[in-house]
Amino acid sequence: MKSDGFGVMYIVTTHKSRIYLKAAIESAKSVKKYSPALRVHFYSDKEGLAFIKGIEHSPVDSATLIENPHYRSKVDYIARSPFDRTLYLDSDTRVVADISEMFDLLDRFDCALAHAHNRNHSRTSQVWNTPIPASFPQLNGGVILYKNNEGVNAFLNKWAQSFHEAGFKKDQVTLRELLWLSDLRLATLPPEYNIRNRKYLKIWQDKEAEPKILHMAKFHDREGLPGVRTVLASVLNRILSGKKVI
Repeated sequence: MKSDGFGVMYIVTTHKSRIYLKAAIESAKSVKKYSPALRVHFYSDKEGLAFIKGIEHSPVDSATLIENPHYRSKVDYIARSPFDRTLYLDSDTRVVADISEMFDLLDRFDCALAHAHNRNHSRTSQVWNTPIPASFPQLNGGVILYKNNEGVNAFLNKWAQSFHEAGFKKDQVTLRELLWLSDLRLATLPPEYNIRNRKYLKIWQDKEAEPKILHMAKFHDREGLPGVRTVLASVLNRILSGKKVI
């Protein structure tokens, strides 16, 4: 696939329901709101592509079919980005500030991720083949910034192969070990680029950092979403000095 500058990519299926697809569409809208120059590409299954095609004022610039979709199609398609520099986002994310500057990280690094937050959970500390120091924890696979080059693509393809062979439910187990053994130049994103729980925002002070990307499972909960949006808007408006963000 021909590369096309900088962009944000989602890989989402309608497996079991459209909840994840609809959440990803809302995430893409937030990208366009704060970083309108960034292009958005979706990988989805047939039902997903049909749904995207029917959206008025769609935030999606281009979309490609996922063949043989499954619950972790992400690992199979993340190496197939149409962009020179890609920010992959999970569907349960919301952008709340301009994220364009993130792509400048790739002037010096091959990829960038944030630490997983539940680092003391048994599934987050699982070992695949190689014991790794706890000080090199799992990195969260829901916000991944990366270059489209030979080394990165080889790494991502190896991740896909390893995920299928290892048999773990979470793709971050193999991702952690492959990064540990890799020669890729890895940058660690600070917490404001992958905020995993609204409780952090409740104690967040405006001088700490400007929130950039929220990444919360509640964005998949259609019934609870209005309440979550109200709470987050109140907290973020306080942090960002009254800016309307959600």
